[in-house]
Amino acid sequence: MPLIPEEPQIHESAQGPRVTPAAGRTAQTPHPVPGPRSAATPRPGRPGPGPARPTPPAQRSHGSAAQTPPTPPPASSGPQIQLIPAPAEGALDAAGEAVDLLLDSGRAPGDILVLTTGEPHPWAAHELSFGEDAYWAQHDARDDVFYAGAAAVDRASARPVVVVAVNDAAADDAGRALPLALARAEALLIVCGDPQRINAALGAGV
Repeated sequence: MPLIPEEPQIHESAQGPRVTPAAGRTAQTPHPVPGPRSAATPRPGRPGPGPARPTPPAQRSHGSAAQTPPTPPPASSGPQIQLIPAPAEGALDAAGEAVDLLLDSGRAPGDILVLTTGEPHPWAAHELSFGEDAYWAQHDARDDVFYAGAAAVDRASARPVVVVAVNDAAADDAGRALPLALARAEALLIVCGDPQRINAALGAGV
């Protein structure tokens, strides 16, 4: 009887999808603890409430109240004025929304000066706790959004965009601050507050 050749043994290779080890969950970056630091330390563009440094505004959603900042007109025509109606207690939030939109549209943080006519912005209050010299050194560096009280507008230098939050209850501060803020704005002045007060302070409808 003829011999039947043995069938070659088939070596099966392991089949199936390869399992890639799951990437570890990235730990959240801890919030910075307030303390002395050098003026060269980079700071984000927009502050949040409390002692934390300003956080970039691109991650937040925008309400319908704030309008997209218009394209600045030629320098020869003077700064353009944009009004965002808001009550005194909501003017600071409206100003923050305007800063968000400016940064999202590509405006450099160092181009923006934010003034408050009433209670100071939380970032300004926090930075002033380190002393006025360190606080104003950041203004002079012009590498980030700078927040100041309207009473200090005389000390602030001109910037392409000035945002004013009319967040005080009295009309006197706004009446003094808005004309000076207009003089500091090289391309665009955004004012957040009561339209009647703003018009009266600027002496023209906006």
